[in-house]
This record gives sequence, structure tokens and C-alpha cells, in this order.
Amino acid sequence: MFVVTVTFHIKPGLVDTFLPLMRTNATASLSTEPGCLVFDVCSDPDRPDEIFLYEIYESAAAFRDHLTAPHFLSFDAQVSPMIATKTVTTYSEVAR
Repeated sequence: MFVVTVTFHIKPGLVDTFLPLMRTNATASLSTEPGCLVFDVCSDPDRPDEIFLYEIYESAAAFRDHLTAPHFLSFDAQVSPMIATKTVTTYSEVAR
């Protein structure tokens, strides 16, 4: 298992434009990428310009595939100008 968390800080006034694009990307990832197991889009009303993603992939290779998927590349190109900051953190499952 390979876990990815992403924290976006969206530029002021753009979250309502960003979120539909983010939801479409999440849905496409879950429906077209066999290695994408979970793709949650989260926010907190107290921090409306901060969007948090929690993604689980079968493997690091499945995540690399996600990064080259046409829907992701389109999403990334559309939202890049809207993002003030983006932090990506990855985790691999610890052997039991």
C-alpha cells in the first residue's frame, strides 16, 4: 500500500472554481485507475482555502501511473494557476 497526502492552499476567491475540478479528478482516478483505491477530498470550514487530499494506491508504481494519466495532466494544467502552495507527502506501508 502507498499513501499520498496533499495539502493545497488555494489563492483567495478561487476555491469554488478549484473544487469541481478536484472532484472530477478524484472521480476519474477512482474509476479509471485500477491501482487507485481511495481518493478523498477534504476541507475544514475554518480554513476554506485549504484542501486536503488523502489517497491510497496499491503501490508507488500505481501512484506514478496516476501522475501520467490524461485526466490528471489536464486537471494539473487547469488548477496550477489557482494554487498558492502545495505540499505532497508520501508513505509506504510498514511490514507487519
